[in-house]
Amino acid sequence: MAAAARDSPSFAGSEEADEAVRGTCEDASICKRFAVSIGYWKDPYIQYFVRQAKERKAPEINRGYYARVHGVSQLLKAFLKKTECNCQIINLGAGMDTMFWRLKDENLLPKKYFEVDFSMIVARKIYNIKSKPPLSKPIMESHSGESFLIDAHSLDSSRYSILAADLRDSSELEEKLKKFNMDTQLPTLLIAECVLVYMTPQQSASLLKWAANTFQAAMVINYEQVNMADRFGQIMIENMQRRQCSLAGVEACKSLESQRERLLLNGWETANAIDMMKVYSYLPQADVKRIEGLEFLDEKELLEQLMQHYCICWATKDGCNLGLSNITF
Repeated sequence: MAAAARDSPSFAGSEEADEAVRGTCEDASICKRFAVSIGYWKDPYIQYFVRQAKERKAPEINRGYYARVHGVSQLLKAFLKKTECNCQIINLGAGMDTMFWRLKDENLLPKKYFEVDFSMIVARKIYNIKSKPPLSKPIMESHSGESFLIDAHSLDSSRYSILAADLRDSSELEEKLKKFNMDTQLPTLLIAECVLVYMTPQQSASLLKWAANTFQAAMVINYEQVNMADRFGQIMIENMQRRQCSLAGVEACKSLESQRERLLLNGWETANAIDMMKVYSYLPQADVKRIEGLEFLDEKELLEQLMQHYCICWATKDGCNLGLSNITF
């Protein structure tokens, strides 16, 4: 989990820094595909985006991804339930994420699903979609109307859009999303998985403030590092630096409180943050028991340390009185 900490963009600055973070997108996708291949969860689409891992991933990595995928999914589905799918989802730094296809299979698509990432990652994802019918067919099946756009760096259908944008520049981001029919009056869920940590504190604050100010009713889910001031956190930072990957926003990852505070200071009405050990304990325990039987784990302490250094934070702003503040595990 520490070694493959994201699916998303870095916007800390240099092209070298951005390139290092683009590499972690590949790592995270390969880790997910490996966990899926040995039965941690079902995802028939990840195989079309990323190759199978050359070597086994450690059990603690697989359990970490299981908790991440299920934790984010649980909050996302609670939001869809509250809004009765009359909403939009914006996945910031989506990488090779397959959530759109999985939601379609469950008949849980929002009115529109947007993905934003680096142009290189977007181009690769669009190439895969264009060349693989199991990916393109569901997009066409859910599309209605005449306007369907697809080129090297963007795809826009009536229910799914993928576009390249710089998350440091909120006005550019808004302009591009509006071009693809983002509706600021519609309840909106924003997802950021290991994205904000690669931006400076000022850049992530600006993005969070933009989101809180733009939508009448909104929720944000943020998955990333926490408790980074201790020794284990320092080792994680050093490991990333060895890969030329700077965690420019690590200041906000000091504690669960600093994570909550960032959300509240940038216009969100309610904010929660819990570490992944707690998330793991909140997941349906029958399935947790099932996955714990998949492979032997002798490094229980390492798993706990890893999970205590990642968290899920979620915040709401509810101008439509939908009861968004009641969403929890």
